Amino acid sequence: MSPAAESVDPTTEEIASELHRALVDGLVRNGHLLSPGVEAAFRETRREVFLPGVPVEWVYRDEVIPTHVRDGAPISSSSQPGAMAIMLEQLGVRPGDRVLEIGAGTGYNAALLARLVGPEGRVVTVDLDEEIVAEARDRLHAAGLPEVAVIRGDGGEGYAPEAPYDRIELTVGAWDIAPAWLEQLGPDGRLLLPLWIRGAQVTAAFERTVDDAGQAHLASVSVSGCAFMRLRGAFAGPEGSVAFGPERGLTLGVDDRAAVDPEMLGRVIAAPAGEIAAEVAGGDGLGLWLALHDAAYCHLSDNRPEPILAESARFLLTGSGYRFTMGLLEDGALCLILRATNGDDGVRIRCYGADEEAARRLGERCRAHLVAWEAAGRPTFETMRIRVYPIGAEPSPPSSLTMAKRWHVLAIDWEG
Repeated sequence: MSPAAESVDPTTEEIASELHRALVDGLVRNGHLLSPGVEAAFRETRREVFLPGVPVEWVYRDEVIPTHVRDGAPISSSSQPGAMAIMLEQLGVRPGDRVLEIGAGTGYNAALLARLVGPEGRVVTVDLDEEIVAEARDRLHAAGLPEVAVIRGDGGEGYAPEAPYDRIELTVGAWDIAPAWLEQLGPDGRLLLPLWIRGAQVTAAFERTVDDAGQAHLASVSVSGCAFMRLRGAFAGPEGSVAFGPERGLTLGVDDRAAVDPEMLGRVIAAPAGEIAAEVAGGDGLGLWLALHDAAYCHLSDNRPEPILAESARFLLTGSGYRFTMGLLEDGALCLILRATNGDDGVRIRCYGADEEAARRLGERCRAHLVAWEAAGRPTFETMRIRVYPIGAEPSPPSSLTMAKRWHVLAIDWEG
């Protein structure tokens, strides 16, 4: 038999299996998968079942895959597997648990949850959109998990008929913690959600506890960084994204999108006002520090195949078609944090605005925050601690930073 006759092209199934195995191996290597149970759930659950029609080469990249777009913006996706792994480790699901998921998406995360709770447990997932619900239900059936309950409803209301839950997980960003989630969480339960903080997001796992003054509240048991689509419906917050610039190709994330005029942003970005050396290296936690210490925080994305801004190549996070950085926006001035052009680890602050003096003042304010972050030991997500109290309560002990939401006050500190 000739060598040509002996060679056999691998089947799509073999390719998918190998890519699946490589993805999970990578999640183990980089420390996203830590526990045997979560690793086993990932190895047992094939992502391509939940993304029919998507090439398997894309399916098994450690990347988010948008699945539904409305008015030019994605409203549902299959989350990045690495982020899902981190969140499931934070959630700490046990066999036999009752779990509520807010944000059904493709059904992939609900499938992982179902593997973790086992036959004695229960998983309920809720989504606002009927089409998304129907697709998730069909794909869970195809994965051999018809027992997962997929419910159409407003995630802010949870799902009372099957409460209480041992674990509640949001796979969408929330501006505040809706009262229903606390009402439906069992007394020893854990709530995990991407929490929106002035344009930045953290994934925080909370449990109930009592403070020094005997006040019941939620306290974080772990915090990590994240970037999720926001909760829609009656419980959506004011935060969001504003498209602006040439062909609306730039996207600015802010704490209150209604307060930002896209036409004004277009004029500001077209008026560069110089750069300031920060003499600080970038790193994890920098954006969160900036968001927590300045209400003018914003973040900018330039995700066109060909970048709109020449300086987009110097954004702090860049990849294949992905460019992201953060800064401050206030009174017709904008500043952005960019990587230095000389190849060192330092960053520079690019200022924009017709009033060059005002733009530079904003840039100097941004620089002062970066210097303070450096002086504080470069705090990261992992050292952040959040306590959640009802509006009107006074945290005990007092916190270095508090932030009022609709129903709750966040008390934020760092360890060390």
